[in-house]
Amino acid sequence: MGEPLCIAFLGTADFAVPTLRALAAGPDDIVGVFTRPDRPAGRGRRLRASPVKVAAQELGLTVFQPERVSEADGLGILRELAPALLVAVAFGEVVSAEVLSVPALGAVNLHASLLPRYRGAAPIQRALMAGATETGVTVQWMIEELDAGDIILQRAAAIEAEENFGSLHDRLAALGAEAAPEGVALVREGRAPRRPQVHEEASHAPSIRPDELVVDWTKSAATVVNLVRALSPRPGARTTHKLRLLKVLAARESKNLVGGKGIPGQIMELSDEGIEVAAGRGSVLVLRVQAAGGKAMSAADYLKGHRLRLGEQLGG
Repeated sequence: MGEPLCIAFLGTADFAVPTLRALAAGPDDIVGVFTRPDRPAGRGRRLRASPVKVAAQELGLTVFQPERVSEADGLGILRELAPALLVAVAFGEVVSAEVLSVPALGAVNLHASLLPRYRGAAPIQRALMAGATETGVTVQWMIEELDAGDIILQRAAAIEAEENFGSLHDRLAALGAEAAPEGVALVREGRAPRRPQVHEEASHAPSIRPDELVVDWTKSAATVVNLVRALSPRPGARTTHKLRLLKVLAARESKNLVGGKGIPGQIMELSDEGIEVAAGRGSVLVLRVQAAGGKAMSAADYLKGHRLRLGEQLGG
């Protein structure tokens, strides 16, 4: 089994919480949890702690929140802790070579894709946007180049046909909470492999830009549906109805034969099932929406309180 390790954990987002809890329940000693500083959030712009900070405090772990762990304050704290291993999950900062040199055994990262596919900040969203049918998690050795380190282990997961970001995120977070402790155990036992990535096969998953949130109805129905899946339940794919924001939170390709009979974005049918909208190729059945300032609801319920007419246009 090997001697228990002193671990410094770096994480911020929801995705990291199951792994933090799993490691805290294991044999190793988490000597410090580094997370991003509290940020203003919500309508009141009150300071909000990261999900990792909340979980760490519940677990009785010591929390550190330097503006950047790679700068003097954060680096100084890390050196004082002198961890044997650093474990990073959804931290939100690209750490420096100086940080990576502190832990005696190195640093490992849990990433939400089967590397080298989807390196970057938004691997789950990008996989859904691309219509991928498989993804997974990777435990890798960290190097300065983002998500390019040698692989310790991977676990694959199928992407279901109608799965969205929320459900896939939670499944991969749970899978990661199994894979990361297994990877740490291999490090502890001195058996962690270093399998180089095939860099020529790498694809990239940069953060979602604001303009990518907007539905382009000239795209194929499949492309529109994949965008909706990738952005649901948050932040939501955006279109407009009568110049007012309307988020599309669930949709599927329509099996009706109206596709191609209307201009992209045109409302072709209204039914108890939803709102059928023409796309560049085929048509999309909008199933769930959220108006600006309103609650998420079924498209059928939205139709009860909003006048939509056949032939009207969604989007610009």
